[in-house]
Amino acid sequence: MLNFNYHNHTEIIFGRERENEIGEILTRYNASKVLLHYGGSSAKKSGLYDRVISSLNNTGVAFVELGGVLPNPRLSLVNEGIELCRKENVDFILAMGGGSVIDSAKTIAMGVPYEGNVWDFFRNKMAKKAVPLGVILTIPAAGSESSQDAVITNDLTPENNKWPSCSTSMLRPRFAVLNPELSMTLPAYQTAAGATDITVHLLERYFTNDTSQDLSDRLIESNLQTVIKYTPIVIKEPNNYNIRSQIMWAGTLAHNNLFGAGRTGDWASHNIEHELSAVYDVTHGAGLAVITPAWMEYVMKHDLQRFIQMATRLFGIEYDAWHPDRTALAGIKAYRAFLKEIGMPSTLSELGIPSSKLEELADRATAGDTATVGNFVKLNKNDVLAILESCK
Repeated sequence: MLNFNYHNHTEIIFGRERENEIGEILTRYNASKVLLHYGGSSAKKSGLYDRVISSLNNTGVAFVELGGVLPNPRLSLVNEGIELCRKENVDFILAMGGGSVIDSAKTIAMGVPYEGNVWDFFRNKMAKKAVPLGVILTIPAAGSESSQDAVITNDLTPENNKWPSCSTSMLRPRFAVLNPELSMTLPAYQTAAGATDITVHLLERYFTNDTSQDLSDRLIESNLQTVIKYTPIVIKEPNNYNIRSQIMWAGTLAHNNLFGAGRTGDWASHNIEHELSAVYDVTHGAGLAVITPAWMEYVMKHDLQRFIQMATRLFGIEYDAWHPDRTALAGIKAYRAFLKEIGMPSTLSELGIPSSKLEELADRATAGDTATVGNFVKLNKNDVLAILESCK
């Protein structure tokens, strides 16, 4: 196991109707004026918006609001939020939504005290301070509610949107309210895409070249088994609170990096998929459903035993000693079957991505073939292109 430091200061506030406590929670965190940041109309239709506003008013917490966050959140709205926070002297940001809203809020939080262009933080500059933020989670998927990561789409200068992620410990929210009931109104497709994202967050950590990882391997496997077991059920029973609870908590644990401690994850599938989302506005989980199994097949022989371990432990596939590669492939096939069962796409054509653009996407992912993606196997442009070609 590698040396590591692990600290996660996000307070998890879990359970039914906990969003009604938001005013009191913000008071505990000494918030005097809050930016309420959210997406479209779903929060208002569900009644969540009214409950939050009522709690803020009842506790005397002043607020301004900024809605309009889109999937694959945009830099233009981030800049609008930064200016609003400065103008209104906001000292706390409350994100109400899923990963896109939270990532947008995180980027605003970095940008408010910074005199330059907030996009600098997505080009390897480290933020020195940020406005504190909290979360009311509505979509279990990205795990951004307690992670130190943010992903933004640069819609102002798209040619610079090569590496749209940022990571720093100050981006971890101070608290996250997790009420599984808030995810009950999600369409089945969005529920499935979120669950896919959760599984890939776990798999990105699972595929590592670091040895002596049995404890975290087992933790990852159990979390994966939970999501794989319950996602098909929750799609059929969307109002099942107990099952929603399993998936929401799994999503938070999958990406707070507890399972990544002491090991180096891969992240090739995410880096490749980010280009699909940046260029074609693909739903992140749907893009991962296409890319990840193809990546598995491409790199499988690098460490056949790890893929055999996944197949036997995760899916209960019997080990074929005479043909170990068949065991590994059966595990990948089982993962593909899970994705198909929950309604995820399996090809780029289903996502509306033309085969004529695959080389351009591979070029973007590898910064013109000057960089590689992934750590389990470092992939150059030709490797990425081969993976994309296999997904047509």
